[in-house]
Amino acid sequence: MSAPAAVAAVDVLVRHAAARPTAIAAVMAGSGRSIDWRTLESRSRRIAWRLVEAGLRQGDGIAILAENRLEWFEWMWAARRAGLYYTTLSTHWKADEVAYVLRDCGAKALFVTGETVPVAAQAVAAMAAAPAGAAATQGVPAASPAGLLRIAADGAAPGFEDLETWLAAAPADATLPARLEGADFLYSSGTTGRPKGIRRPLEQLASVDLQRGDLAWKRFDADAIYLSTAPMYHSAPVRWTMQALRGGACCVVMERFDAEAALAAIERFRVTHAQFVPTMFVRLLRLPAALRDRHDRSSLRFAIHAAAPCPVEVKRAMIDWWGPVLHEYYSGTEAVGRTSISSAEWLVRPGSVGRPELGTLHIVGEDGAELGPGQTGHVCFSGVPRFEYHGDPARTRAAYDALGRASIGDVGHVDADGYLFLTDRASHMIITGGVNVYPQETENLLITHPAVADVAVIGVPDAEFGESVKAVVVLREGEAPSEALAAALVDWCRARLSGIKCPRTVDFVEALPRTEAGKLMKRLLRDGYALPTQLSTRSPG
Repeated sequence: MSAPAAVAAVDVLVRHAAARPTAIAAVMAGSGRSIDWRTLESRSRRIAWRLVEAGLRQGDGIAILAENRLEWFEWMWAARRAGLYYTTLSTHWKADEVAYVLRDCGAKALFVTGETVPVAAQAVAAMAAAPAGAAATQGVPAASPAGLLRIAADGAAPGFEDLETWLAAAPADATLPARLEGADFLYSSGTTGRPKGIRRPLEQLASVDLQRGDLAWKRFDADAIYLSTAPMYHSAPVRWTMQALRGGACCVVMERFDAEAALAAIERFRVTHAQFVPTMFVRLLRLPAALRDRHDRSSLRFAIHAAAPCPVEVKRAMIDWWGPVLHEYYSGTEAVGRTSISSAEWLVRPGSVGRPELGTLHIVGEDGAELGPGQTGHVCFSGVPRFEYHGDPARTRAAYDALGRASIGDVGHVDADGYLFLTDRASHMIITGGVNVYPQETENLLITHPAVADVAVIGVPDAEFGESVKAVVVLREGEAPSEALAAALVDWCRARLSGIKCPRTVDFVEALPRTEAGKLMKRLLRDGYALPTQLSTRSPG
């Protein structure tokens, strides 16, 4: 694709602004603050112009550290229109974590808000204190505080320029140079170590649509209203909101997820598409019946979910409540492949995450041989352009096998019709008494217990068995930890699962370490098991 053609591709904003200048492009669900198409087009173009004028070249990058707010769309579209990468930073990261990703991604500009200025300032200071000569990776120079343009919404701060003052220097009729369309340069959630960056060449992205798939729940037009429920720094909100805007849909963004507020937003904004993670479904289902049925959901056509395995009983309960509007997909930030499944398909094959819509699916044994239906192995994909973990060739090599099949670390099987069923993450496997146990099945069972609000199952050192199975449980409000309840949870499992899969010990804690996308940070549990234990009990046998 030529550079001029690529620029034309992002000028969908121009078309939307010309067709519906005062129509709402995005709105915050709580505050009602909104931005129309004309304003989004103008501000993102002028921000892009300022970045180009500041010397950012095609393929350079910006970083964003912000709570959910409308400026996200201005900054991301500005990066795309200027041919830049944009890297999103978690608002839960500490200063050293922010500094690490800023250095690693080579950001030339950092956009923050009044709320995130303090940690951003600490991160810049940490970058300045880092050893000199931090190595460049993959041709991307490591970012340095000296060359980092720092822009803050909500007013100037020490070391940061005020967004509105900075933007005022851009003319209303600013024009942009012909460049390839920019793209996201996102980092994995870091559930198994340091976050890993995934950066594909702009030339590759100009010719390959990694979001492809002719499915109704992925098509957006001017009549669609998309509800984004998760923090904007995660890959799904970043990619789905931009896809929705590209199609002309209005994006409704929750400042933070609240179960009843999500139902109210669906009713108020007449939402047609919404995205959730399984922990959100659990919270929705546990609302009192009067609250669950208070809000009109008749506009909702597609309730999309991903990010983590959804327990079968939870999903079945959601379909019983909302009807066959749930659509699930399985993928990762790496986009090595993707499967998807409708409610109708899932009801025939409960637990499946669908058939491939991006890439060719393979189930691979430990010896590299492809396995047949019903056989459990590593979930791999082929047929999608190769990706790299930024600056980490060893991890990149580990993601591919000798035949070029890529995996993001999951284990599962396919049925005779090619539908994928996930077992668990390979890294979560527990080896107890020489037997391999994948804890997801046990977690899916325990979360259905009426006393359990959240649960993780992990392997802990055991002098007799090497590892033993431990359940780490968060109780629902009104429940109190006790040895009797711990024993009851063990009995609950033993009545429904083989003994080897059941916990031998149960700990009660106040909270589990999860990302706001619902992913469980099992590394933090296993490595030192640092959570404060309220009560631990060991089951007999």
